[in-house]
This record gives sequence, C-alpha cells and structure tokens, in this order.
Amino acid sequence: MRLSRRTLLAAATATASLTSASPTQAAHARRRTGFENLAATGYEQLQGQRVGIVTNPTGVTRDVRHIVDVMHADERVNLGAVFGPEHGFRGTAQAGGSEGRYDDPATGLPVYDTYLKSGQALADIFTASAVDTIVFDIQDVGARFYTYIWTLHDCMEAAQLAGKRFVVLDRPNPVSGRAAQGPVLHREFATFVGRQPISQAHGMTVAELARLFNGEFLTTPVPLDTVLMTGWRRSEFYDAWDLPWVPPSPNMPTPDTALVYSGTCLFEGTNLSEGRGTTRPFELLGAEGLDGRWAAAANELGLPGVHYREAYFAPTFSKFQGKTIGGIQIHVHDRPAYDPVRTGIALLVTAKQAWSGFGWRADNWIDKLTGSTRVRTMIDAGASTDEVVAGWREELSAFRRIRKDYLLYG
Repeated sequence: MRLSRRTLLAAATATASLTSASPTQAAHARRRTGFENLAATGYEQLQGQRVGIVTNPTGVTRDVRHIVDVMHADERVNLGAVFGPEHGFRGTAQAGGSEGRYDDPATGLPVYDTYLKSGQALADIFTASAVDTIVFDIQDVGARFYTYIWTLHDCMEAAQLAGKRFVVLDRPNPVSGRAAQGPVLHREFATFVGRQPISQAHGMTVAELARLFNGEFLTTPVPLDTVLMTGWRRSEFYDAWDLPWVPPSPNMPTPDTALVYSGTCLFEGTNLSEGRGTTRPFELLGAEGLDGRWAAAANELGLPGVHYREAYFAPTFSKFQGKTIGGIQIHVHDRPAYDPVRTGIALLVTAKQAWSGFGWRADNWIDKLTGSTRVRTMIDAGASTDEVVAGWREELSAFRRIRKDYLLYG
C-alpha cells in the first residue's frame, strides 16, 4: 500500500506513547494494551479485512484519542462501521439507554446500535454492515452484571452466525485478576446482567472471557483472535498502568468505583440508594431513616481492607432524588485484602438489621444480580454473612477450576 502523509502521521501518533522520551512513559514502555500492540505491528491482524469495531468512550490511546479516530485516519486499516453498546459509542446515553443508528459526525462512519440485540437480529446488523472482521475494545470493570462483557458474548455469537471473524483487543481488569469471587449464576436466572454461569467477580480480562465464552458457552465457536497486553500481572490494579481512566458508563467515574462495584451494585436490588446521583456512586449507600448505627454495625464486623464512614447525602437523580438521606461511605484502605462481594453481602445483612424499612425491589432484581434466589432468601431467614458466603462455596470452586484453563497472564 502506498504510504501517504496521512498514513505516516496516523502511524506515528498511534504509537506515540511507546516512543516518547518522557520519563513517565519510558517507565511504562514494557506495558502495552491490546490496541497498542496491534498498532505496533501496523495492524497486521487486520490486513485485507473490512473492519467493524464494537467500542465506547473507553476505547482510547494513552493520549486519550479514540481508536476509531486513529484507525479511520490510517490507510492501513479499512474501517467500515462502528457498533455501540449500552450508553452508546460516544457515551451520551444513561443507564438502560443507547444512541441508536446514526452516522458519526467525526468520521462519517455508520454507527449501529447493539444494545439489547442478540442472536440472529444482531447477526443481521453485522451482515448489513458489510464488514469481514469484528473488533472489540471496551474497558470492563470485573463484575458479572456489568453489561459490556455480555455485549462481547452476544457479538461473538452473532459474528459466528453472520460468518464473521472476531478480534478482541485486551485491556487490564482494573480491580486486578485475582481469584474469582462470589456466587455463580444459575442458568434459569440468565439476563443481560448475566448470560452465563460465571462468578459475580470474575477476575478475568475481556480476552480471557472471550476464550472462556468460546470454549464453554457458545454452541458453535466463532473464529477468534486475541491481541494481548504486554506486561500485565494479575495482582495489579488499574493505577499500576498509568493509563487514563475514561468512565465506561456514567456511574463508573473512577477505578475506586469499580473496586467496590461487584459488591455494592447489589443495592440496586433493594430500596436503598446505591449512590446514583452523587459523585460517589456505589461507594455511598443509604436511605431515609438510616443513621450512624449502620456504619457502626458494619465496622464491628472487622472485614479486611475496608472502613465505613457515617454519611449523609442528597442524590440528584434516581432513588431519593433531592432528599437528604443517611447511610455510609465505603473507604477501602487495603485493596489486596478487600473482598468486594463478601463486603456487599455484609452490608446487606447489617442494613437489614439496622433499618426496619429495609426491603427488596418488588421484581426481585436481587436474584438476577446474585444469580439465584439464595442470597435473598438466606438474608430474609436471618443468615449471617458467613452463612451466606458458605452457600456458594461449592459452585465457586467448580467455576474456578474451569476458569484456570482460560487465563492468559501470570
């Protein structure tokens, strides 16, 4: 292919973070995301292919340019379409929303909406886009009920139905790749917040999950390639990588949010606020009528790695909008010791004990989040945190045995 000025400029900027003389960047030169490794090869794995990308605002380079913009400017890539998940490609929609079908003003590329589409309906969208290869690059946060991993699953399944190749560009799990934690989904509770039987905190990267989906859950595997990271270790949290944090969704503002999310998102299944409408969603929890007794009861448990502060706040939207409510703020002081799922269960147990108004959502959404009726019924029966956690021990051990065959990093 002729190397035009446009091609040379795009290639240079795509890998700028790898060649800069900056001391900070030099210190991280051995660490590359999947996209950085793909760009460093001149997009070798995409040569001769018309490409579509499943992505959102998190698909960025170290200097926070979107990979769609970078690849569109590079003549070595034949980029033909973009596919937006929940919240949309450019991230303009709130929870439970998407951007619909439109042409991207910045690139002119057609943007297709994948949200809540699966199976043949999604395969038809891939067929209509006339691409050969589907590329996936979205930052995950490590929780089963975060919908982007099920966008990955559904797009893999649809790509197979449409006869497309699938490529996953890997990014760090921001809460580390430590052992899987929490209950495993029971198949009868499968929804878009949990398609397949994996644990509540899976401890995997999206490339590892793609291999797991292909090997264990898809009826017919999709032709799959993964572009791995360089230098990622399972013990690392997000800040070890010196990568910019772009909120994957409107209520995931920081890596600290991701750290607690796989436990405190369970409060979506209750009548308490999970902190939406505050600057600290999923770290602030509360309701009218709660006071300092809840924080005191939670602190008395002595759970490792975390303290709880009595807090009062007024959500600007969602539950208790405009009302000042009482509750707690979670402060994690030892990340390796902290178990977010066990902590989430302990907070449900103590909230029920501290507040007579405690209740589950009428649709039993908690069962979809935890993957069965067990957590809800055990807490209602007065079970302790230890008893609830013991209830999923066997299924978690079974999942961990399956999971280990798909791990790619040490």
